[in-house]
Amino acid sequence: MAKALAALLPCPCVLCGAHGREALCPPCRAQFLGAAEPRCPVCADPLPAGCAVQPAALLCGACLARRPAFDATVVAAPYALPWDRLVLELKFGGQLAHARLFAGLLAEAVRAVHAALPATAPAAMPAFAVPALLCPVPLGPGRLAERGFNQALEIARPLGRLLGIAVVPRLAARVQETSAQSKLHGSGRRANVAHAFAVPDRALVEGRHIGIVDDVMSSGQTLGELAAVFKRHGAARVTNLVFARTPPHKPQQ
Repeated sequence: MAKALAALLPCPCVLCGAHGREALCPPCRAQFLGAAEPRCPVCADPLPAGCAVQPAALLCGACLARRPAFDATVVAAPYALPWDRLVLELKFGGQLAHARLFAGLLAEAVRAVHAALPATAPAAMPAFAVPALLCPVPLGPGRLAERGFNQALEIARPLGRLLGIAVVPRLAARVQETSAQSKLHGSGRRANVAHAFAVPDRALVEGRHIGIVDDVMSSGQTLGELAAVFKRHGAARVTNLVFARTPPHKPQQ
């Protein structure tokens, strides 16, 4: 029934407003979601030109020098126009329909990565695996009350349905209210999220591959801290599934 109604009722493209059957029209998809740029499979930072054909060099220099607590990161889009506008409309404007679009594009990115990587990969680049559970980055009670929803959870729910993965919203809890990471830099970001998360039930995490879902990845400090907590509670692997990745030179607004 839902598919039949979607076919009958036109849907305006979120970018250009053209009416069609999808939230993102084919011309906008072609323009803004062209060929994916090569990214580090661990932190999803863009790689220098040429790395796409050099498997041994797929990890970025930062991850080769010091591996973060998470094992992999998949992103759907760069945090740049027009996607940054949609992210802000979701987070601060309550445009919850954007979360479904983000989930759909992120599911496509996950499938593409899973299909592209060989079963046997270099030791520095472990083969990609789909997580067993999805955990949205939790908000503190104050921020949740102020906003009225958790944008990471709004993305995780449809993403879980699309990928056939269970979503466990309370797999982790934010036990300390923190300042917005976008207002901090460097060591301030690390200190801001230190000891911010807890895992209420170790049995759900131990030996599992956990997927952390969020809207934007900037410095990676929040995701790294949450991944470290999961690892301390026995998680076998942690993968970030994030809609947008900020360029190294551009902090999230």
